Amino acid sequence: MRGRLIATLAVFSLLLTFAMSGGTAQAQTIDFSVSNIALKSGESTELADVFYITGNCKSILKETPHVEILDGPPGVTAVINPAKVVPRGYSCANPVNGGKLVIAAKDIQEHSHTRMVLRVNSKTYSGERQRSINLNVTLFPPN
Repeated sequence: MRGRLIATLAVFSLLLTFAMSGGTAQAQTIDFSVSNIALKSGESTELADVFYITGNCKSILKETPHVEILDGPPGVTAVINPAKVVPRGYSCANPVNGGKLVIAAKDIQEHSHTRMVLRVNSKTYSGERQRSINLNVTLFPPN
């Protein structure tokens, strides 16, 4: 009886190890360390690196991701510019295909503080993926 239990646990352990280390591990990533930003009228800021990688640090993007603003203040735009980025948070040393998320404020007339909701859409070799980002945006008119 004890031998069967040990054999069953060994098989379960082997299956669990195999499932956790499978080759299909993916990391969709927005290297995002900022949740609050402040911009003056006419300014822009590079907010985050955007990429989607496998467990072995290879990009699976078919094209540069794009961003859409679901909610936010008027006069603020968001765009992902194509770029090679290094996913250091995943212990990757080499650049991969991805982009830089840039937020810009144009023609701001009065001070405001608003929640901004963005959706990043990525086309990968394993299908389309989406991720949302919430930001607190403080805007200032020109001096």
